[in-house]
Amino acid sequence: MNPHPLKDSLQRSIRDLRISVTDRCNFRCSYCMPKEIFGDDYAFLPKNKCLSFEEIQRLTKLFVSLGVKKIRLTGGEPLMRPNLPDLVSKILSIDGVEDVGLTTNGSLLGQQAKRLYDAGLRRLNVSVDALNPELFGRLNGRGIEPAFILKQIEYAREIGFEIKVNMVVQKGVNDSEILPMAAYFKEQGITLRFIEFMDVGNDNSWSFKKVITKKEIYERLSSIYELEPMDRDYFGEVAKRYRYKDSDAQVGFITSVSESFCSSCTRARLSSDGRFYTCLFASGGFDLRQMLWDGANDEELLAVITSVWEQRTDRYSDERTEQTAKNRNKISMSYIGG
Repeated sequence: MNPHPLKDSLQRSIRDLRISVTDRCNFRCSYCMPKEIFGDDYAFLPKNKCLSFEEIQRLTKLFVSLGVKKIRLTGGEPLMRPNLPDLVSKILSIDGVEDVGLTTNGSLLGQQAKRLYDAGLRRLNVSVDALNPELFGRLNGRGIEPAFILKQIEYAREIGFEIKVNMVVQKGVNDSEILPMAAYFKEQGITLRFIEFMDVGNDNSWSFKKVITKKEIYERLSSIYELEPMDRDYFGEVAKRYRYKDSDAQVGFITSVSESFCSSCTRARLSSDGRFYTCLFASGGFDLRQMLWDGANDEELLAVITSVWEQRTDRYSDERTEQTAKNRNKISMSYIGG
């Protein structure tokens, strides 16, 4: 345990590391990888440009030595990375790692959930943006129906996974699904988290007009359900959580647009090709992979990671305007993970 965790220029510690294991995905969700841009001939990263599991493990150890406790595996779709359970085992072997989670679209859980569980993974976040079959098929860009994903979720629950469901809400697109989604997952006892539509990357035609805020979603829920707020579990927790008074089920709100949480952000990000990013909305990252390939030792890598984090000034969601959202060149969500 690091008695003096690394802090940035605004005194935010480094606590969470999100690792993108691939930039590939089998869905084409409009807010992340719109098929108009990410067509069938899109050039994803070649395999020889991605970090190996051994390189990811080595870098993770260094981040943990500086204060990281929680790891989340993301993509793209992380389950498209072959032999992912092997990476889970490697990360869980690192002394100081307290939690490992994985974010997925759920489509490949039937094939991989058991091996992931046997490797030690216990927590999954599954993206489901609608229960209406036609709408969900259109949103994922592949015509996949929600019943298929719900079946994968149930299978993973039977194995023993703790599951949360993420719903990105867009005004005039899927906000009609807020109450049906809430009713279904409340009945299932699964935490549903409503995510405000964010301007991640430059490909999703974002504008404030497309945002349904936490306040609006909460008001819709409160017209039917009685909700009580819950205390956050730890500093830097992103979701604002509520419990249904007549149930143990919970809902959460991720409010990057309407109620920024920049001041408590403790997240570092590592792309599949080894770039270190200090913000989801960053324009660039530091190339740690090249340092690895150039033979840098751990001390040299630690010095760079420390320097990058200590100089961190990111507070994009505090400063967001229509103009910054439109004009700032931001890294794609599919590349860095959500």
